[in-house]
Amino acid sequence: MLLPLLAASTADPASAAEKATLAEATALQKSLVTLDTHLDTPASLDLPGWSIMDDHDVHADYTQVDVPRMVKGALDGGFWAIYTPQGPLDAEHFEEARDFAVKRGLAIRTMVAAHPETFGLALESGDAAKIKAAGKRIVFMSIENAYPLAQDPTLASLFYAMGVRLMGFAHFRNNQFADSSTDPAGPKWHGLSPLGKDLLAQANKLGMVVDASHSSDDVLNQLIDLSTTPVLLSHSGCKAVYDHPRNVSDDLLRKLAAHGGVIQINSFGSYLRAAKPNPERQKAMGALFASMHEGEEMTPEAYQALLAKRRAIDAQYPDTDRPTYADFEKHLLHALEVVGPDHVGIGMDWDGGGGVAGLEDASGLPRITQTLLDHGYSREDIAKIWGGNVLRLLAKAEAARQK
Repeated sequence: MLLPLLAASTADPASAAEKATLAEATALQKSLVTLDTHLDTPASLDLPGWSIMDDHDVHADYTQVDVPRMVKGALDGGFWAIYTPQGPLDAEHFEEARDFAVKRGLAIRTMVAAHPETFGLALESGDAAKIKAAGKRIVFMSIENAYPLAQDPTLASLFYAMGVRLMGFAHFRNNQFADSSTDPAGPKWHGLSPLGKDLLAQANKLGMVVDASHSSDDVLNQLIDLSTTPVLLSHSGCKAVYDHPRNVSDDLLRKLAAHGGVIQINSFGSYLRAAKPNPERQKAMGALFASMHEGEEMTPEAYQALLAKRRAIDAQYPDTDRPTYADFEKHLLHALEVVGPDHVGIGMDWDGGGGVAGLEDASGLPRITQTLLDHGYSREDIAKIWGGNVLRLLAKAEAARQK
């Protein structure tokens, strides 16, 4: 039943009578509820002197989302991530990770509370349209990497009470719940661990959407098979376009869609295509990032010194083979061709490594809408891609919770 439906909904570029202008695309996007399912912007809230209310320059401080740029890019909001780096699997580090994640969640809640005229906290799928109608930006909350839950899947209820509605299981390395797609050591559990299956049951019980981005293919397969509600890939890409462990094969995409799930296409450059090696730049950037610690308090002087070092690296070792908007576009259009507009969305990974040449920050997002119009996708299709699909998954999770 799935394939005829997808064939009927696949757009034909020739059906677009003429190329859409950026102004037309922006106007259309402003009329929709537009959500990005992976915003790492909460990390910026820790930067000294940095305000979400100010208009920042991505080339000056490397941040990509703030309120002025959301307005320019017609981005209503999305899922603001509680990201915790993967650490050792022992009691001391579990406690540190839990405390860090709680503080990051409180930082998101504080941002909303400090600017009630600008932000609205969304706890249910129906809240998104209400918050937009009130002229505010939408703040759903998510967890990227379940590591802070330690050995206790029931801690998911603490984060649900805080406002989290999207649960990601792993990140760059395997953890106590699931295998990562990128751990150099290879699989530990060959999918979900016993604790991971317990966490999935908790997420389903609470009404959280289950997120398989960063998890291995085995994990994705098992989540699709075991979850009582459809699975989301909050920021992923297509393996048929670029064979990278973080990307998903067409067969898995079809299985995801057949069970009602959705892939949100990301703009993380190294997942979009291979780039020419730049070892000097990689070494310098690696040393710089090794000197930083997620959530670490910095003085304004230290922050400015850090920015100066990064700009110096850019000047000395420029990134001459950076992926472009065309590379992102290939993943987006391929996913739409394979599973159709009911199963594709946007999760750019802003402030977490996302952004490509030609789409540097949130202010440029109408370019995506312009691409969709140019390829013959309808207003209804674009509404699903920009927010309708993820809200449908959240509504299904809410309904399962009520049962």
